[in-house]
Formats: sequence, structure tokens, C-alpha cells
Amino acid sequence: MTMENFAAIDFETANNERTSICSIGLVVVREGEITDTFYSLVQPEPNYYSYWCSRVHGLTRADTDEARVFPYVWAEVEPLIEGLPLVAHNKAFDENCLKAVFRCYGMDYPDYPFLCTLRASRRAFPQAPDHQLHTVSELCGFHLLHHHHALADAEACAWIAREIL
Repeated sequence: MTMENFAAIDFETANNERTSICSIGLVVVREGEITDTFYSLVQPEPNYYSYWCSRVHGLTRADTDEARVFPYVWAEVEPLIEGLPLVAHNKAFDENCLKAVFRCYGMDYPDYPFLCTLRASRRAFPQAPDHQLHTVSELCGFHLLHHHHALADAEACAWIAREIL
């Protein structure tokens, strides 16, 4: 049995604070097919970039200084994910970011159900050399070209979820 309805989500952060979401990628899957995608830059809170985070995803303060803050971006995301479980590769990171930014902005967190493709990949591919997103997506037949771009990572996660969840 495969998972047919869900939203794969990925966040990139500007620094080590979980509230510092600087980009969001979302892939909506209904009846096993991708029906919608969403990507947005987000002005992080706090609004500074660590060298290491920028090195990973390539984003800097210049990219997000004119971006909307999280509540305005989430207002676009919310209707897309209504009634769907969220899926992330290493859900602990993405779920903690989402909860932290909701708290930061005084938003009521609706307790989204979250599933983890990282955890599922460890069961599905115990022989894999590692369980990083790009490795697991390859095992599932998806070549991740732009790792650490939030939309590309969400797409890889969606592909994995359709295969092993």
C-alpha cells in the first residue's frame, strides 16, 4: 500500500535558530500524483545568516531582505495542505522549525501530523551507505539535482514518500 495524499515540505534556515526559516518548499500529492508545488523565500527571524548555513543552501541576507515574513508566506501554504499529513526527510528538523516559527509569531499551531522519510528509509534500505536525502532519492529512482534548494528537496521527499511510505 502506498501513500496517496500528503504534502512534502522542506525548510532551509539562515542560522542555527529554528525560527530562522529563509525558504520553504512544498509539494502536494493527491491520489499519488503531484498536484501543486510552492516555493518562497522568507525573511528569517532572527534576520542574519551564518556562514555555514549560507554555504549549504547558497542563500544570503541579500536574497531575503525584501521577502515576506513567515505568517504571510504561511497564509499561502495553509490552504494547500489542508487535511493532509506533512512529510519531511528528517521530520525532527522541519517539524521543530515549524513549531518554533509558529511560537515566534504567536500563531496557533494546529498540530500537523508529520511523517518521516528518513526514518522510513532506514527500514526500507538498511543496506544503503547512508540515508541522506540525495542517497535515498536515488534509491527510489529520483535524481536530486539541486540539493538544499527547499523545493527540490521537497520534491525528492515526495518521490521517496510515494515509494516507501
